[in-house]
Amino acid sequence: MTALETLIAKVAAPDPGVALAAQSRLDRLTKPRGSLGRLEELALRVAVIVGHDRPRVERPVIFTLAADHGVVAEGVSAYPQAVTAQMVANFAAGGAGVNVLARHVGATVVVADLGVATDLGHPKVVARKIARGTASLATGAAMSRAEAEAAIEAGAGLVDEAAPDCIGTGEMGIGNTTAASALTSALTGADPGRVTGRGTGLDEPAWRRKVEVVRRALAVNRPDPRDPLGVLAALGGLEIAGLVGVILAGAARRLPVVLDGFIATAAALVAVRLCPPSREYLVASHRSAEPGHRVLLETLGLAPYLDLGLRLGEGTGAALGIGLLRAALACYTEMATFAEAGVAGRLPPEAGH
Repeated sequence: MTALETLIAKVAAPDPGVALAAQSRLDRLTKPRGSLGRLEELALRVAVIVGHDRPRVERPVIFTLAADHGVVAEGVSAYPQAVTAQMVANFAAGGAGVNVLARHVGATVVVADLGVATDLGHPKVVARKIARGTASLATGAAMSRAEAEAAIEAGAGLVDEAAPDCIGTGEMGIGNTTAASALTSALTGADPGRVTGRGTGLDEPAWRRKVEVVRRALAVNRPDPRDPLGVLAALGGLEIAGLVGVILAGAARRLPVVLDGFIATAAALVAVRLCPPSREYLVASHRSAEPGHRVLLETLGLAPYLDLGLRLGEGTGAALGIGLLRAALACYTEMATFAEAGVAGRLPPEAGH
């Protein structure tokens, strides 16, 4: 078997039996049943994912993967390609939005170069460069299948090295909303005009050009949705492929995988098409302002926990999602039960008559 096939074979669906014990505890905590709303749902979900009715998250890690995209040459971004490397340096220095939010929720950020066009050589950036960016998906395949597989393996390796107990997904790559739009359209069948947003802030003419680039990419590459690796190679980015590996490795380790926004969720759909059981380990942190993100979430059957109009990427939404997850688990594990607190429980139904 290939390394990718071996990784996929390690992913098994969680055992739903843990849900009974977890739900029993939730119902005995000093509150009306269900009164913590989706925090209870989240605690229950994490218990099932990790296979234990007293889950803890003490080592959350956000993987922020970076790569450049040849499609930038088509004029699809409001920012120059050089910003990718500049922002990676900002991540490494701890000055970006993801760094601030990760510190706030007690998460570590692993920054990795999967395909930045320039050499970075920063001691706080993990070097896993597969290539110096991708080719333009508008004129042919963005990368080869071998490059896509190598990037997936590199992403999985990052998880093995970090050994987290909760994963957040993040990315950086000028032009990557175009790649994510093309992936979304190819894998869901949605029209490019419906799933392509304004990315870093395109005006109307530039947005129309971006939609046309996505249409051209689909026409040139003719991706087959039954071949998710082929779709990824043709239309994706090296950082997106790396995130596929992060997601699959998290699922193989039975860890909650907290998705960020549009790009990370495009990677998640590729992962689920490659390995359907991996879907059960996904937690949608938020709904992005990017229109394609709604389509991806609906396709995956995931309900986001936040809707804040975010469109920054980097793992910022994942950091907030990790904060919610930790809050949910704190309530679940630290609240007293009615018996422990000496508080009377709910009256039986006939007592209310």
